[in-house]
Amino acid sequence: MLALFTVISSLTGSLSTSDTKVPQDENYLLWTWNNRLYVYSAAALLLGFCFLLQVTRRKINHTNDSGLKDSGLKAQRKSQTSSDKDADVHVSGVKIFYGSQTGTAKGFASELSQEVQTLGFPAEVIDMKDYDPDDRLADECVSKSVCVFLVATYTDGRPTENAEWFCKWLEEASTDFRYGNSFLTGLRYAVFGLGNSVYVGHYNTVGKNVDKWLWMLSARRVLSRGEGDSNVVKSRHGSVQADFRAWKVRFLSRLKALARGEKKSCSGSCKSGTSCKNRKKHGAQEEEGDEAQVELIESSSEEEGESGLSDEKTSRSLVDVEDLGNIMNNVKKAKGVKEDQGDDRMVKLSKQNGVMKTEEEEERREMITPALREALTKQGYKLIGSHSGVKLCRWTKSMLRGRGGCYKHTFYGIESHRCMETTPSLACANKCVFCWRHHTNPVGTEWRWKMDPAEKILQDSLEKHQNMIRQFRGVPGVKPERYEEGLAAKHCALSLVGEPIMYPEINTFLRLLHSRRISSFLVTNAQFPEEIRKLVPVTQLYVSVDASTRDSLKKIDRPLFKDFWPRFLDCLRALGEKKQRTVYRLTLVKAWNVEELQAYAELIALGQPDFIEVKGVTYCGESSASSLTMANVPWHQEVVAFVQQLADMLPGYQVACEHEHSNCLLIAHNKFKVNGEWWTWIDYDRFQDLVQAHEDSGGQRSFSALDYTAKTPSWALFGSNEQGFDPADTRFQRRNKTKDISGC
Repeated sequence: MLALFTVISSLTGSLSTSDTKVPQDENYLLWTWNNRLYVYSAAALLLGFCFLLQVTRRKINHTNDSGLKDSGLKAQRKSQTSSDKDADVHVSGVKIFYGSQTGTAKGFASELSQEVQTLGFPAEVIDMKDYDPDDRLADECVSKSVCVFLVATYTDGRPTENAEWFCKWLEEASTDFRYGNSFLTGLRYAVFGLGNSVYVGHYNTVGKNVDKWLWMLSARRVLSRGEGDSNVVKSRHGSVQADFRAWKVRFLSRLKALARGEKKSCSGSCKSGTSCKNRKKHGAQEEEGDEAQVELIESSSEEEGESGLSDEKTSRSLVDVEDLGNIMNNVKKAKGVKEDQGDDRMVKLSKQNGVMKTEEEEERREMITPALREALTKQGYKLIGSHSGVKLCRWTKSMLRGRGGCYKHTFYGIESHRCMETTPSLACANKCVFCWRHHTNPVGTEWRWKMDPAEKILQDSLEKHQNMIRQFRGVPGVKPERYEEGLAAKHCALSLVGEPIMYPEINTFLRLLHSRRISSFLVTNAQFPEEIRKLVPVTQLYVSVDASTRDSLKKIDRPLFKDFWPRFLDCLRALGEKKQRTVYRLTLVKAWNVEELQAYAELIALGQPDFIEVKGVTYCGESSASSLTMANVPWHQEVVAFVQQLADMLPGYQVACEHEHSNCLLIAHNKFKVNGEWWTWIDYDRFQDLVQAHEDSGGQRSFSALDYTAKTPSWALFGSNEQGFDPADTRFQRRNKTKDISGC
């Protein structure tokens, strides 16, 4: 600016000097007027320069401001993007619903919850009975949570008691037009079902249905349905616990992928056509999942194609006739794969110990899984090998102390302190409501497990039984002479748990018992008629007759066989063909089977047993697997009234004995009443001689129940003052307990 004024001043100065000389005394205003052109030009030049300077300065400031503003916006956008990214949560938590009857699914839910929380996700375990799906399930569609359903299948393919309402609502909603097929759009879920493949027609029915109903309401399956099998023979991983653990690993992996925002897992082939580094990994997973993929129609997760599912969802269960052929071809191919695999498995033979075995036989699993072993051990079982067990009866302990024996002591004269209670098969073909083992034992309709030799089972049983007796040495109240006698077992009650007759070497086991002069009391649940016919002579053979009609038997015994009623009747016929002592065992469950007198009489006429034991059901405590309560236990007077009415309807039978302490009575055939005296007791030494002669003759020399009877003492008879309690012992009453109605 200073330079500009200097230039203008020089210019004006030179002009004024050259043009005119201003007199010193002339007015300054006149001079300015005469040189006004130069003054105006200088002023205009000055103003123009100032204007240019202002414009230039504004432009520079605007540029700087724009740069700063852009930088601020970029920083703000970057910060906002980062914030949005942090705020974009793909999984807000996991809600685990369980439907459980025995507590297995509930335990799995707790286990899964802990694993999910370990990964940093909130987890909530929900009992289905405490959840109202009508009010709350739709909220899960927008909560960004993942819902897991762990559901067990109960009797006849029905849901468990705590899941009944949830499943009923879900089924109705899936077909109710008022909800629509998009009611659960946005809900992400996974299903794991618990079942037993022994129930062929109902295996994992509830898990399959819940999966189907959710899908029909447009919920999104994030993982293919998992199935846990309690049948260790067919369980994919060896037990229901192992099946769940394998599924759990897959679910947790999928959960982490969902949290990263991945909607679908990698299929192993990239869009570019190049080799995918995960191809090998996914190939292994596909091989592992071949078995699950055979279910072409039912298996489906979101990876299997959304468009096809949507179309099918729209039409519900309708299939275009033109597509029906393709569907059937796919199903046939899948079945063909299974058949081919099955054939390969059967034709592969190997020689082991000189015996040709199929691959399937070589890979047979043990009946007792680790979880089952733990549960049975807690209940006091001494497990033997892979499928047997022994336990000390409470009446054995009682008689060691001189406090009385069991009803078998009263009815048949066994020495309770010398009785070993065992079984060569923990598996059973029924799931009775009054099972005193609370269904911890396995179930099955045929022998499909590894098998231990009969010699080992008997030897280990005797050793473990003897060790349990030794624990009573020096215990206050134990009689020394009975302790010494108890170390040598004289009787064997094959009624501990399960179905002993299922054991393929049961006849060998019985022969080994008799060779040691140990009597045999074998109990069967009347579902294996051919095995009964093949049995060698038994000291006393029982058949459990828990109900007298088809419907009540199904309700009480809950048998696995579909043809359980014809099998039941055939077993009674097979029992009638036996020449040795036979017994019907009736268990009375109040309000369930005590009104069926005529039907019981008809069943007794069918099998013509030697004896009929009628006993009130034993209440073994609350169990989630049974609805039985103390209200179902009949009083002893009620059992007596039932027995008297039943005996009056049976020609040739009378009430013979009573054991009030066990809430049990005995009806005997009149052939055991000789000269007005009952001979219901057993001559055990005589039986051992007879069975030995039978074996020596190769089965040619037979004998009957009347050949080894003994006289029944008066204190054991019905109507005696002792009511079946041996006067040689002292009855022990627990404090504050005036009446024992539970029996033994």
